[in-house]
Amino acid sequence: MWYISTRGIAPRVDFEGALCSGYAPDGGLYMPEELPQLDIETLRHWSSLSYPSLVKELCSLFIGPELIPREDLNGLIDRAFSRFRSSDVVHLQRLKNGLNVLELWHGVTYAFKDLSLSCAAQFLQYFLEKRGKHVTILVGTSGDTGSAAIESVQGAKNVDIIVLLPKGYCTKIQELQMTTVLKENVHVFGVEGNSDELDEPIKAVFADVAFVKKHNLMSLNSINWSRVLVQMAHHFFSYFRCSPSLDTHPLSPVEVVVPSGAGGNLAAGCLAQKMGLPIRLVAAVNHNDIIHRTIQRGDFSLSPAVKPTLASAMDIQVPYNMERIFWLFSGSNSQVIRALMEQFERTQSLHLPKDLHSKLSDAVTSVSVSDDAITRAMGRCWDENQYLLCPHSAVAVSYHYQQMDGRQPSAPRCCLAPASAAKFPEVVLAAGLTPETPEEIRALERKETRCTPMRRGEDWTLMLRDAIEGLSRRWTGRSSRVSE
Repeated sequence: MWYISTRGIAPRVDFEGALCSGYAPDGGLYMPEELPQLDIETLRHWSSLSYPSLVKELCSLFIGPELIPREDLNGLIDRAFSRFRSSDVVHLQRLKNGLNVLELWHGVTYAFKDLSLSCAAQFLQYFLEKRGKHVTILVGTSGDTGSAAIESVQGAKNVDIIVLLPKGYCTKIQELQMTTVLKENVHVFGVEGNSDELDEPIKAVFADVAFVKKHNLMSLNSINWSRVLVQMAHHFFSYFRCSPSLDTHPLSPVEVVVPSGAGGNLAAGCLAQKMGLPIRLVAAVNHNDIIHRTIQRGDFSLSPAVKPTLASAMDIQVPYNMERIFWLFSGSNSQVIRALMEQFERTQSLHLPKDLHSKLSDAVTSVSVSDDAITRAMGRCWDENQYLLCPHSAVAVSYHYQQMDGRQPSAPRCCLAPASAAKFPEVVLAAGLTPETPEEIRALERKETRCTPMRRGEDWTLMLRDAIEGLSRRWTGRSSRVSE
């Protein structure tokens, strides 16, 4: 399996190359050159598999055995999920009024990012140990990515990780999950800016191809293909657990509601659709509605500013995985995507071509949900089920309640739940409910913290480059001492 850039200029790479990269050298994102097509017999066979087994089957389609033999691949995925609190890894809650909630948050940091990042880290360390190499991972986070990435590689001898978090835009718990990990290979920077602003120096660093190559620099944001790959399993598992039957022809659809920020889970769902999974996708967003406007009107343009909302991890103006989605629905037309994305980068405004918008809106619908609707959904879910939702999950569930009021759904529906309510006690209180906080989260407030500030007026790109060069020098010195 080979991977190509959505913009069509960069050379193709294998899975290891895609894993160990951030953006492609031409500024695009890596996608598989060909998508496997799944027949109905394969889907029926997969329908009885556990979530970890589904991840293994999907990964085996996209990672050649010459890179990771199947037995090794299975072992890596088992290790990735070994720290999860549930042996099932994910859990489907069947609640009243047809509400199905797929809990994706049973990992160490209580968020869905643990699923893909734990696997990505295992794949990465497998290759690094074989090659005797060191990498520096550079991650920008709007909330949960940073802590999940840190947990996946903390203490690893051949990995350093630099995380940029937006000060004041994460919850207190999210920030503490990052700043209380004091391992030597973990380096956290607190940026005086929002998540879109901190992405700018990251993209500037990755644009210097020679610098990236010299320092073995990579990203584990959802620009990384390995994360999108693992997230496809969410959609297959949702379908198999919510479909009434796999004996019909054609197979009956299931609607999957995806809380969307940077669009990685949504891109994974679009890929699953293209592979033959009969799901209908709903992109559920908060007031930061660029994905919603794109699907409804073809309007992929920035608003004047990011609007802080209760679903803070989705407060994103530049959902970079939309480039992958545009590429899919353009028929893999890299020339078209390159022109569109270069126009967007120049003008911060883009109107999709009519044909591309038509194909996108046929495959995905969308909804934008207000803060009031988020708290109403949280309250209603508790009143009906005694079940606490996090605000991001409530964005999806709000759509379900809108559809349910007054009529039955035409197809079963599954709402993806990306995080535990325990991470958002302030929002739970704002909804008039009582937070439930596990002891391991309460204990964070008693731990020592470490975070380097990045203040407005400073050259954030230069600060990043200096930090990366320092880590490379330290690794080179350590390697020299070992070889002596």
